[in-house]
Amino acid sequence: MINLPDPGLYRTTKPYPGYEQEIPEGALVYVGKNPDTGVTFVVRPGSNRRNRWYWGEPTIPLRSTVWAQTLIPLRAEGFYTLPQDIDTGDGGRWIKNAIVQLGYNREGQGIIFVGELHDNEERNVLLFSDRGMIVDDGLLDRLIWAPILPVSQPKE
Repeated sequence: MINLPDPGLYRTTKPYPGYEQEIPEGALVYVGKNPDTGVTFVVRPGSNRRNRWYWGEPTIPLRSTVWAQTLIPLRAEGFYTLPQDIDTGDGGRWIKNAIVQLGYNREGQGIIFVGELHDNEERNVLLFSDRGMIVDDGLLDRLIWAPILPVSQPKE
């Protein structure tokens, strides 16, 4: 039995042998499993919409268990609360328990985007900027999951 990582987000610490250009060191990758073939694959980000990655092509079969063991697992993209106050460096501060959206850059560094309630918005919604703050892995690991449920528009 080949021991490959579970599906999810990872940061590479070494280039993938044979695919050094496609999967370099210090890159955000998604490890997935093809539901039709059962083949585990690795892929780089394709496009980013609303601070969330959608995966690109090509997917590359993941067959190197040695390389897979060098991957650093990352938290799921989504919504969290802050475990502490954070100084933003421009005299501002995000306070403990603020709702933030977690995303990543192409290098696999965590980026948080704070939720904002805009006075001129008629709907009761939080908005998240497309500009966030890079956070270190220590803070990334301490973010607290905020179970905000996605709601789809009903089909007509």
